[in-house]
Amino acid sequence: MEFQDVVRRRKMVRNYRTDPVDPEVVDRALRNATKAPSAGFSQGWAFLVLDTPEDTARYWRAATDPEAFAQPDRWLRGMMKAPVVILPCSSKRAYLRRYAEDDKGWTDMDESRWPMPFWHMDTAMAALLILQTAVDEGLGGCFIGVPPAHDAAVRTEFGIPPEWDPVGVVTLGHPEEGGAQGSPARRPRRPLDDVVHRGNW
Repeated sequence: MEFQDVVRRRKMVRNYRTDPVDPEVVDRALRNATKAPSAGFSQGWAFLVLDTPEDTARYWRAATDPEAFAQPDRWLRGMMKAPVVILPCSSKRAYLRRYAEDDKGWTDMDESRWPMPFWHMDTAMAALLILQTAVDEGLGGCFIGVPPAHDAAVRTEFGIPPEWDPVGVVTLGHPEEGGAQGSPARRPRRPLDDVVHRGNW
């Protein structure tokens, strides 16, 4: 698929068929994810891959209130059918340690030098490459957050070490019609002239 077609077709898919995704496609998406920008080539990312019905159910059970899990609404019903759930995780410590190495010139791990949390940003860009790979392979994908109230339960369920932070969740699968509509169905895309400022704001 041409790159512009990948960009144009990428959208958040909220309803999936339950047939499995080719493991080679998942591996390709993960390899592509590691091509994302990485400050200092810190590579402070890791990817928790859940690709069995048992493991994806464990995720939704940990990330959802018991009542909602037992009686899911339209959105959750569609999302729970995704055969692959990936949690891209970032490590702040990996970045702070990398920039305390000799070739970077800093002698400590002072977080105040960072204008933005690049560990989260780089991992989010890696997640976008997973989503773009899904489109290129004819699959659907969606990026959502781990509900804050369930963060601890998700970490405990899957043994995520404390130095790693899930930046979100990527669901992958074969799209199914009839899922819950997203915001683009209710809101227009902002024109380019409204978001691009040349020379001055």
